[in-house]
Amino acid sequence: MNNKISDKDKKDWQNFLSKKEKLPDKDNSQTKYKSIKISEIDLHGFTLDEANKTVERLINKSYDEGVSKIRIVTGKGLHSDNEKNPYISKDFSILKYSVPEHIKKNNELMKLIIEFKEASSHDGGEGAFYIHLKKNK
Repeated sequence: MNNKISDKDKKDWQNFLSKKEKLPDKDNSQTKYKSIKISEIDLHGFTLDEANKTVERLINKSYDEGVSKIRIVTGKGLHSDNEKNPYISKDFSILKYSVPEHIKKNNELMKLIIEFKEASSHDGGEGAFYIHLKKNK
């Protein structure tokens, strides 16, 4: 390895230092890939009908605003009153199951969605899920 700095390199360095031009800071620059818009809603305390209508509005509004990811907190259904009523299925009336099913059956909403994913543990785990939206053209 050559430890000597050439005269040309020295001259280039001096020219750079003499100018007031600055290099862009790539570590701090915001690119379109780094800025992700996220919406979220917590559905605790909502009835199934209220939750479905609210989520529909949120998906449409988020798509219109260019949001790329939605976090929906439904809860795990541990404190649901449905267990007391023998005529109501525990699985289908809990928001955790019913809200995603409602969305999947809505063809207009599904046109806006790329995928559903269970939320990571720090975002609610089994009691929440993500919706990744398509880009609004």
